[in-house]
Amino acid sequence: MTTGDELQPETPSSTSIAVRLLGAGERIVIVDAKRRRYLVTLAEDGQFHTHAGFFAHADLIGREEGTTVLSTGGAKYTAIRPTLAEFVLKMPRGAQVIYPKDLGAILFMADIYPGVRVLESGVGSGALSMTLLRAGASVIGYELREEFARVALRNVASWVGPEATARYQVEVRDCYDGIDEQGLDRIVLDLPEPWQVVQHATTALRTGGILLAYLPTITQAAELRRALADNGFRLAETMEVLHRSWHIEGMSVRPDHRMVAHTGFLTAARYLPDSVAPLSNAEFRGK
Repeated sequence: MTTGDELQPETPSSTSIAVRLLGAGERIVIVDAKRRRYLVTLAEDGQFHTHAGFFAHADLIGREEGTTVLSTGGAKYTAIRPTLAEFVLKMPRGAQVIYPKDLGAILFMADIYPGVRVLESGVGSGALSMTLLRAGASVIGYELREEFARVALRNVASWVGPEATARYQVEVRDCYDGIDEQGLDRIVLDLPEPWQVVQHATTALRTGGILLAYLPTITQAAELRRALADNGFRLAETMEVLHRSWHIEGMSVRPDHRMVAHTGFLTAARYLPDSVAPLSNAEFRGK
């Protein structure tokens, strides 16, 4: 039963909602009429130039996300804040990045959640690092090339903010030589020969921890699966993600002619060494 004296939910008014306006120094994505995207850092005296003329960054600074401006040639451009997927595909790179379609699958296959401790090796440009950090993980990265490590640190710092950056550390070192950390929850590898890391992982991962590797060829994945099976890893699975978008315009509905097909194979397995004895029937029943 309800009465007229009961409190009703308050409907927020336009004046009660704080709107974060676009500001100088902020990275945004500019989208043109053909849905092409450009990653831009706004500057007080900056200009955005294309074949269709230019417009001043000042036309966007202090305006709301979604603002559309005209170039000197009459072309329309809309400013939005980038999603992680957009940022990954457009950010400065020192190495090839893992595609967003695979980054999403990695989060689920490796079961990444807030507070999980992850070793990532093969940091590259930091796309995977940003994905892991935004999911709440604490990440230590091993990267063989110092220039890649610097690019990754800059990209991560520019995207995730200070709180997540505090959960991120990169060391310039070779994961094939060993892993210093112990009690890790997850190991995520983007390396050409991850089977060289498997034995090191047996002392670095906690029992029940997950190792996941991203590999371009199925022969590499097969070599990894052999190493995993020989070193106490169980419940292994290998998969790839195919991304096909659809064209939908009025009555014209069909798959797009182009798709993001094979990019890499994802292999994941749990560390369940034979030294962990199975429970007896009495122990299993709690007796």
